[in-house]
Amino acid sequence: MKSFLLFALALLPTIVKGQFNPKDQPAAPDYSLAKNWSSLPFRVDAADQLPGGEQWISDSLKNVDVFYIYPTIYRKGKTWNEDVSNEKLNKSIDSKPVRYQASVFNASCRVYVPRYRQAALMAFFDQTNGPLSLEFAYQDVKRAFQYYLDHYNNGRPIIIASHSQGTYHARKLLKEFFDSTDLRKRLVCAYVVGYGFDENMYQNLKPCTSATQTGCYVTWASFKAGFSPLRSGLYNTVCVNPITWNRDTIAVDRSKSMGALLLDFNHEYKQACSAQVHGNYLWVKARLPFIRGWTNLHIADYNLFWFDIRKNVRDRVEAFLKKSS
Repeated sequence: MKSFLLFALALLPTIVKGQFNPKDQPAAPDYSLAKNWSSLPFRVDAADQLPGGEQWISDSLKNVDVFYIYPTIYRKGKTWNEDVSNEKLNKSIDSKPVRYQASVFNASCRVYVPRYRQAALMAFFDQTNGPLSLEFAYQDVKRAFQYYLDHYNNGRPIIIASHSQGTYHARKLLKEFFDSTDLRKRLVCAYVVGYGFDENMYQNLKPCTSATQTGCYVTWASFKAGFSPLRSGLYNTVCVNPITWNRDTIAVDRSKSMGALLLDFNHEYKQACSAQVHGNYLWVKARLPFIRGWTNLHIADYNLFWFDIRKNVRDRVEAFLKKSS
C-alpha cells in the first residue's frame, strides 16, 4: 500500500478539506442530455480516435455496446465530488482516459461514456469521508447505466470497461446488474482494469481463462518486472495476462504481444511488452520511452497492451455473436 500511496500523493496537488456532505456536492447530471455523456454513438467525440491506418467503421454496423467508466482525473477542488459541468476537467477526461482507453473498443462496439461526479483522489486515503464520496459517485454511474439500459441498449450485448476508480464502481455495477440477473447472458466480457478484484465477490461471474471466453471478466494491475508493491488497492486475488488472456504464471515474451500505444495514435510500439502474472498482479518488461524508470505502471495499464486489447475485444465479440446465432 505504501508504494501506491506515494504514487498517488505524487499526483495529488491539494487535499480536499472538510467533511463529506451530500448537500454540498454539485448537482446531479441529467442523463437524458447528451452533454452529460463524454461519448455517445453516432457523433464525433474523443472515443472515436483511431490508430494510424485504420478506417472508421460505422456505429450502425456494430452489434455490441461498451459502457466505459473512466478513472480518477479530479484532484483539485472545493468539494469531495467533481462537477460534471466543469469544462476544464471534462476536457482532461476526454483527452486522456476517454481518448486513450475507451477508444480501444471503437472498432467493435458502440461506445457509451457517462460523465459522473467522481470522487477526488483523496477519497481513497480518507477512511471517513472517502467511502461516502465514492458511494456518491457510484450512484451516478448506476443511474447512467440504468438510463443506458432503458433508452439506448435495446437488448444488445454489452461490454463493461473501466480503469482505476472506474473499476471501483464497475465491481459494484457487475454485482448489482449482472451477477445474479438475466443480464449476465448479454455480457460479452468485462475489462475491469487497475483496481483489486476478489474472486469471492460474485456468485456467478468468474475471471476469464481464455481469449474467447464470454460472460466473464479480466483484470490486471501493472508493475515493472521484479518490483514487489507489497499491499495495494490496485490488486487483490485476481490477475489475467492481457497477452494470453489466461491466468497462467508463465512469463510471456514481448514477441507474443500485439503492441502498445502511448501518446501518438500514428505510432504503434509493436511487441513492446512482456507480461507475467506474479502473485495477484502483473509484472511487465517494457521497451518504451517515458516509462522506463517507473515501477508502478498503473496509468499505462491500457496503453501497454492497447493493440492486444483491441484484437481481444474483436475476438470475444465474434465468439459471443457466433454462440448467440
